[in-house]
Amino acid sequence: MNSERTETNNKRSAFILVLTTAVITLLLAGGAAYFSGHLGPRQTTTTTAVSTADHDHGRSAKTLYTCGMHPWIISDQPGNCPICGMKLVPKRNEAMGGVEVKIDPVTQQNMGIRTAQVRKGSLTHTIRTYGHITYDETRLTEISPKFNGWIEKLYVDFTGQMVNKDQPLFDIYSPELTTAQEEYLVAFRNPGRLAGGSREAMLASVRRRLSYFDVPDQVIRDLEKTGVLKKALTIRSPFKGIVTHKNAVEGGYIKSGTTVYRIADVSTVWVEAHIFEYELDRVKTGQTAEMTLPYMPGRVYKGKVAFVYPYLQQKTRDVVIRIEYDNPNLELKPDMYADIRIQIIADHQGLLVPDEAVIRSGERNLVFVTRGDGKFTPREVNLGIRLDGGNIQVLSGLAEGETVVSSGQFLIDSESKLKEAIQKMTEGKNVVSKPEKSDTGTEADFFGDMEMKGHGK
Repeated sequence: MNSERTETNNKRSAFILVLTTAVITLLLAGGAAYFSGHLGPRQTTTTTAVSTADHDHGRSAKTLYTCGMHPWIISDQPGNCPICGMKLVPKRNEAMGGVEVKIDPVTQQNMGIRTAQVRKGSLTHTIRTYGHITYDETRLTEISPKFNGWIEKLYVDFTGQMVNKDQPLFDIYSPELTTAQEEYLVAFRNPGRLAGGSREAMLASVRRRLSYFDVPDQVIRDLEKTGVLKKALTIRSPFKGIVTHKNAVEGGYIKSGTTVYRIADVSTVWVEAHIFEYELDRVKTGQTAEMTLPYMPGRVYKGKVAFVYPYLQQKTRDVVIRIEYDNPNLELKPDMYADIRIQIIADHQGLLVPDEAVIRSGERNLVFVTRGDGKFTPREVNLGIRLDGGNIQVLSGLAEGETVVSSGQFLIDSESKLKEAIQKMTEGKNVVSKPEKSDTGTEADFFGDMEMKGHGK
């Protein structure tokens, strides 16, 4: 009895050992087959997912390729797209820009979405800047005698005084001037002592000398008529203006060339306005410039751009332009600050969109175009100058008649980029893990056959 039991146990142990060996053999064979690629899904380089961060940090030195129809297909080798069969093209390294999104009307209303149409119109741009009033440099004069002398009397005795044309300024005594008068009077009174032509030449010479001293012709005629020498010569103002500088006192001695008065005609004034470098090509001489003063509200002065200085200010890095304004009532006073507006109208039309419709990322500019049925598509645009009325010029990226989002586009942009990120992750993952057919069939067919065989057993 014991021997039979022992024999039975030995058979059972042998069976278990054989079964265990068979199971281990099968497991080893299955593992080897899986890792060799016969049972598992084959990884292909065509659908390898590449991290955007790796590109941003320059970790991938190879050229990447993608499909124009399926941008989530990324490969490090050229080839064809596994979905549509199109030839892969080199991929540009750029950030996500968003994809088309669809929003129902109720959500659009809650988001406060407003739209505007892309239209063609006049490119009117107004430059707003500041400036200050200064003297017209072409209407400045200095009173500077050409001889030495003493000031005997002052008629204008303080700075800022208004003087009229030919108004007396001061009387000056000069020995040189007295000597010249005596020589002229002698030649004029004694015609007999000088032979014909010699007298006329003498008179012409002395008269020329007096004129070089700026002695008026009227003074010479009075000298001929009365025969009395003028001790002091009266110097008069050459035009109407204000005295901006005075360097004279009664009894004072002045040398030839000394500036006694500086007079400015302020019937016309200049305004020096400042513009930025990028506005330089838009400002031309002859353009109309409007000026307003903070202490004269409601009053608008119109002038003309007369000159654009050919250099930049070193400290402020801007360009000075000169504008001329008439000042008949002398309301405009030098060194007043002014607000300047120069309206520029281009000679052609262009595409306009609201400035608020553009999303600026620093690297590119986006707008969202409505496509009907609640669909919004991001579009990259190339912008021109800012225009009046809150508009901006569009150089490329849009067509006349299209509709763009002018309010609420930031919420759409967030939704678009989120959808794009999810789409890239999910679709990329699905493509990577999608099994491909092999010579022995797909993975699903293999496990399906195994399952069916198990059920068949």
